[in-house]
Parts: sequence; C-alpha cells; structure tokens
Amino acid sequence: MDRDQALRKELVALLRGGNAHMGFDDAVKRFPQKQINMAMEGTTRPPDVPLTPWHLLEHMRLVQWDILEFIRNPDHVSPDYPDGYWPAPDEQANRAKWKKTVDSFRADLQALEEIALDTGNDLLSPIPHAKGYILFREVILAADHNAYHLGQFALFRDIVGLG
Repeated sequence: MDRDQALRKELVALLRGGNAHMGFDDAVKRFPQKQINMAMEGTTRPPDVPLTPWHLLEHMRLVQWDILEFIRNPDHVSPDYPDGYWPAPDEQANRAKWKKTVDSFRADLQALEEIALDTGNDLLSPIPHAKGYILFREVILAADHNAYHLGQFALFRDIVGLG
C-alpha cells in the first residue's frame, strides 16, 4: 500500500471511530427512546447538564454537515455561531426527529469518507474555493469534533445503564 492510500485509510478509520474511541453506530445503538430528552423530562437528568442526548447528536450533525458543505460547496455559508450549531435549548425530539438526526449524520459521515478515499481529491492542496484550508485539515476537524462529543455521549449511555 502506498503512502497516499495508507493516509486515506487512516483518515477513514479516524472518522469511523473504534480505535481509541467509540464509533457513532455503537454510541447510538440501543439508546432508549424515552431518554432522548432526559434533561427536559427531568427523569435521570445529570446535574448541571443543560442539554439532552438528542441536543448533543443534533449538534454533531450540524457541525459535520457544515464541514462537509464547506468542502464541497463553494457557495456554502456557515450558520451563525453558536446558535446555528445547536438546537434551541427547549427543543425536544420525538422518535422521527431522532431518526432523522441519526440518519443524516450517518449519510454525511459516509460522504466525508468517500471524499477522503477519492484519490482524485488531493488531501494536502488548498481547497479550490477556500485557499487557506486543505482537505486533510477538514476531515481531521470533523473526526476530532465527533470523537470529542461521542465521549460526552458515552456518559449519557452510562446514565441510562448502557455502559
């Protein structure tokens, strides 16, 4: 395997998780639907945690989507920070909204993986419409952000007894 292929393989492994941290699918697997709004319901709300499991996943989805669109769409305008990257504090999810968040996150993750694996994309050259940025940085940024918040989500899994 040449260096370029090895680098791409490692980028995708980092995006998927499973080495030093839990992957997205393992994190959301079997998460109880009755607990997706736990901070709103007050059922098993962790002290001083102002967000819910769904808020956290939706935040991850929004950030990953923004990074993906920044990479592939020269006309993309990022949301306002921080409000555009989080659902409203009082917003709650139902089963359909949870599923939409999870499915959209997975689809955008798959798109990032495909971009990283595409040998037609130079990982180290400036992105044509964003001269100060390279594809490698953006993929690492997405993976890093996802890993950070999946660690937080793992605490929600502990709270609901999934460990």
